[in-house]
Amino acid sequence: MENMQYAEELIREFLVFRGFTNTLQAFEMELGTDIGKSFQVDKILDLIFSVYIPKFHAEKLVGLLSFFKQCFSSSTEIALIATLLKLEVSILRYYVVYALQSGRKDKVVEFFGMNGNDLLQRSTEWTPWFAIPYLKNPSLDPQFRIYFSKEWHEALCLSARNFFSEIFNGTRIPALLKISSEKKTVNCLKKDAEQLNQKLSQLQTLLEEKEAQLCQMRMKTSSAASVMDTRLLKSKNSMSSNGLRKEDLHLTSIQQDCSPATPNLGGIKLDPEQAYGGQFETISGSIISESAHDSMSLSTLYVEGGVSAGNTQVLQEDSCDENGRDMPGEAFPEVKVNFQETFLGHTSSISRCRFSASGNNIASASIDGTVRIWTYEPSTPASRNATIYCGAEIMSLDWDLKSDRLLLIGTADGGIKAWNVDAKRVVCDLNTGEAFPRNGSSYIDSLGFASLTVWNMKTWKAMTVLPLGEDPPAITSLCFNHNGKILAASATDGMIHMFDMSAGLQITGWPAHDSAISSILFGTDETSIFSLGLDGKVFEWSLQNPGQVLWSRDCQRFFDPKASRHCRHEMALDAHGRRLLVTSSSVKAPIYQVRGPLEGMKTLAHNAAITTVDWHPTLPIFLTGSADHSVRVSSIP
Repeated sequence: MENMQYAEELIREFLVFRGFTNTLQAFEMELGTDIGKSFQVDKILDLIFSVYIPKFHAEKLVGLLSFFKQCFSSSTEIALIATLLKLEVSILRYYVVYALQSGRKDKVVEFFGMNGNDLLQRSTEWTPWFAIPYLKNPSLDPQFRIYFSKEWHEALCLSARNFFSEIFNGTRIPALLKISSEKKTVNCLKKDAEQLNQKLSQLQTLLEEKEAQLCQMRMKTSSAASVMDTRLLKSKNSMSSNGLRKEDLHLTSIQQDCSPATPNLGGIKLDPEQAYGGQFETISGSIISESAHDSMSLSTLYVEGGVSAGNTQVLQEDSCDENGRDMPGEAFPEVKVNFQETFLGHTSSISRCRFSASGNNIASASIDGTVRIWTYEPSTPASRNATIYCGAEIMSLDWDLKSDRLLLIGTADGGIKAWNVDAKRVVCDLNTGEAFPRNGSSYIDSLGFASLTVWNMKTWKAMTVLPLGEDPPAITSLCFNHNGKILAASATDGMIHMFDMSAGLQITGWPAHDSAISSILFGTDETSIFSLGLDGKVFEWSLQNPGQVLWSRDCQRFFDPKASRHCRHEMALDAHGRRLLVTSSSVKAPIYQVRGPLEGMKTLAHNAAITTVDWHPTLPIFLTGSADHSVRVSSIP
């Protein structure tokens, strides 16, 4: 949302600079009617099939298609270019067919006169088409008959819709929208460079101090040894002068521990070999406390060489359980961290933490019913920071996908609250406890029976109930696609259900796990969906062939069913769909590489189990919430 606003400001600036006032007025008018704030494929299709072709604007049609080809000029988009070229040929042929059907052979002749040479250079398949304006009944000709059929026209429109929807809603973002993110990335890199330079200077100073201390210790040790030798010599001479023979003299060997005390660096006791070997790993840490109206505090941690100063412990390569014991299994390498910040504003275990739509704000919740809204970036205003007391354990937490203004909170007593972060108040407080009772001691048992109700977020009234059949098992997780038209739901029986929100009907479903499903989410290109079961298995399912597994991992070693009766494991996918972060009963969480050459990595350690995770919507930054009451923001390369 922030990237969109920044791009709009750039367009306004350019139009004012060039004096295109009429264009500026038209731009402002269309912005006023824009609701979706995203790519609208219907307007592109209307421009092609309802304006350019019916009004015989051949030159504009060819120019528009050429513009789309310029958008995919990189060598990595060869497949997209090939598909677009085929689509372009079909659209231009439909222009010719439409002109003939409208009795405008002159427009066909004009079209070939303007673009004939270019078309022949691309492909010889256009050669027969130059004769079409001179045929008596081209719609009956076997070579052209298919292009005059209604079915071919409908298939062309559907192909164009699918292509443009896939490109601009999924794989490609306009260059203007990337400027804001790239600007933030550059600023973050500059800040990181400054902080690293400062830390390097501090470490050099510290190293010089330690070397000076070491030199003094060695000088003292050498001096002490010389004094001791002198005393022994005097003692021997004295005994000889008293009549004792040299062979009767038995001297006690005095063992001197001349090694200096092990230095203490930043509160961490180092091995002497590490301290004096000439090359050792260094750490530095700083604690930043901010006393605002909601009493928040951040602990900033920078990590180098695998040693952390936050918990004053050296992190080992093997995973540990929540009591610090090693867990069996493969040893994932520890993730390299650019920077890490720890939020210490909660007093109980973290149940949920989520980035806002822009990634500027973070909402975190704990099982004591407290929700906190905070920021990790010092340059981001703290005006939205707040503490919300809900009176019951927080079971779900999500931001409005279109803006950072609205935060939705679900509580264990069946309550739904909507918090306006600008007004800093609850704008809706629903109670569904009577409609959806919860029973049982465990998390799954307490879910009760299944019901999916769709609510209107303007009127805050129930609109419809999605069909689930008779006596359906409880729903455990929900996930919308990017435009909210498709809903995925998982259940305690291991099934995944897909719903068409426009029709309010289930469109497909398949058995995904032998156990209850804990979490589901769409892939970034929305051609697949991920599911995480209570059995500790992760699957990526194809949405083009429902039931087909594209990728899987077994993370059962990170699951402990006895860790907490409220525990619901979840997962998060990064902005590029390449790294999958999963919660863990251990103090470290796995980061799997999706369909990649490497197995995975693991996060830096908390002091207890990792109960919730999330990824930044655009940057390689992730959140981990823990039973140790802390939430960490980690930036990785």
